[in-house]
Amino acid sequence: MIDAIFAIVGLALFFGLLLGYSAIRFKVKGDPIVDQIDAELPQTQCGQCTYAGCRPYAEAIAKGEADINQCPPGGDDTIEALANLLGVEAKPLDEEHGEHSDIPTVAIIIEDTCIGCTLCIKACPVDAILGAAKQMHTVIESECTGCELCIPPCPVECIEMVPLKTTIDNWQWPEPLSLEQIPVVVEPLTKKKSA
Repeated sequence: MIDAIFAIVGLALFFGLLLGYSAIRFKVKGDPIVDQIDAELPQTQCGQCTYAGCRPYAEAIAKGEADINQCPPGGDDTIEALANLLGVEAKPLDEEHGEHSDIPTVAIIIEDTCIGCTLCIKACPVDAILGAAKQMHTVIESECTGCELCIPPCPVECIEMVPLKTTIDNWQWPEPLSLEQIPVVVEPLTKKKSA
């Protein structure tokens, strides 16, 4: 019995050391520029850039196969960040891939109209739609990226995009007014007459 335990511990130790050595010796190093580009992208995995997700799009940019202006969810901020990172000139968003909205949206399913076809579930790149065949579907609001890829396959048009509800987690302080926008009234100083 003791011999079996020592044999198992010995084998586990041997294979652990072998795997540890292999992980260090045969480590595959990724391209650091791809990691930096991927970090600038919004990670919506929407596919509007014509790539399967943000990582493949980052790889295509690094190889020079794709332009930096194909990400509608990222908008101008992402294009500027990518231009600064890569040392190229920023370009306006390519409207062929969609348009950027400053107001975040999420999909909602009109449950009375939904027929349970599951086409929207298959189209969602982030698995934000819950449901089963011939059953009512619903959207997990916290998971939805607002990519609108679930709308075209819906045969009964029961999916709508609505603005994301403002909560304590996503509320942002409004931009302050510039000095030119603040109404200022200048009143002349009058001296009081002393008695």
